[in-house]
Amino acid sequence: MTIFNRLSAAAIGLSLAAAPLGASAAEFINVLTGGTSGVYYPMGVALSKIYTEAMPDAKVQVQSTKASVENLNLLQQGKGEVGFSLGDSVKLAAEGNADAGFPAPLDKLRGIAAIYPNYIQIVASEESGIKTLADLKGKSVSVGAPKSGTELNARAILEAAGMSYDDLGKVEYLPFAESVELMKNRQLDATLQSAGLGVASLKDLSTSIPISVVAVPADVAETLGAPYIAGEIPGGTYEGQTDTVPTVAVINYLVSSDAVSDDAAYMMTKSMFEHLDEMKAAHAAANAIDVQKALQGMPIPVHPGAQKYYDEVGVKAE
Repeated sequence: MTIFNRLSAAAIGLSLAAAPLGASAAEFINVLTGGTSGVYYPMGVALSKIYTEAMPDAKVQVQSTKASVENLNLLQQGKGEVGFSLGDSVKLAAEGNADAGFPAPLDKLRGIAAIYPNYIQIVASEESGIKTLADLKGKSVSVGAPKSGTELNARAILEAAGMSYDDLGKVEYLPFAESVELMKNRQLDATLQSAGLGVASLKDLSTSIPISVVAVPADVAETLGAPYIAGEIPGGTYEGQTDTVPTVAVINYLVSSDAVSDDAAYMMTKSMFEHLDEMKAAHAAANAIDVQKALQGMPIPVHPGAQKYYDEVGVKAE
C-alpha cells in the first residue's frame, strides 16, 4: 500500500501527476503524536493545521499514540507520514534494539527536523519526602507507558545513577495523565515524564497538590552521553517550584519514512518552519525550534525532500 493516495480519475490523472504539491494533488498525511496531555499532541494539531493550509488538497489527520516507540514502528509499517519521537528512541530504532521495542532495524525512517528538547521531569508529591534520585528507592514511581520514549529515558536515567527498577518500591507503566491522577489520589509517590517544559499534566498536578521537582545531576548527563544533554527546569515552570532544577534533556525529532514523496516531505518541512508562530501558540516548547539547528544530531538519514529545503535556506548538518 502506498503512503499517498492519488486521485485516479483518468480525465485528471495526468494533470495531477504534473501539478505541484499543495495545488491539486490529493495526499493523505497522518501525523503521529502522543497522549493528549503531553506536548506532542497539541504540537501535532498545530502541524496538521499548517499542513492543511499549505497543502489544501491533502487529507490531514492527527493520531494520538503512545508516542516515540509506537510512532517509529508505525512509520516503518507505512501507517503514518510524519511523527514525533525522542532522539534516543530514533537512534535505537535505527540500530534495531529489541529491548527498546525494535526487534529489527527500522530502515525506512527518514529525518525531517530536530525540533525542541524534551526535559526529563521527575516530580514527587511533597508528602513523599522525595528530594533526590536516591530518595526514589523504595517508592512508587510511574515511568511512562511500557517501552515508550519516556520509559526508555527512565531506564537510562536510573542506570546512569547506579539504580534500576528493582530499587523502586513499585513501578507503574502509565501515561502522563493517569500518573497524575494516581498522585492526586495518593496512590503514587512520583512520576517521571519526558516532555517539553510546562507540560499540561504536570501543570495540572502542581495546582492540585504540593510537589517537589527532583534534580538530576549534570554528571548523569555526562555518563549517558549523546543524545542526552544537561538541562534545567527554570524556577516557576510549575506551581510551587521556586528554584531552578538541574535535569537531563534529549532532543525531539520529526520523523518521516522513505515511502513519503520528496515533494510532500519538502512541503511538510518548509511549511512548518515558515509558520513557527502557530507552533509556538500551541505550546511554549516550540519556542526552542530553530531551523539553524534542524539537522542537529540527526541519527537517521535526512529525507531528500527535507534536505532540499535545508539546501535552499543554507542549513548544514552539524
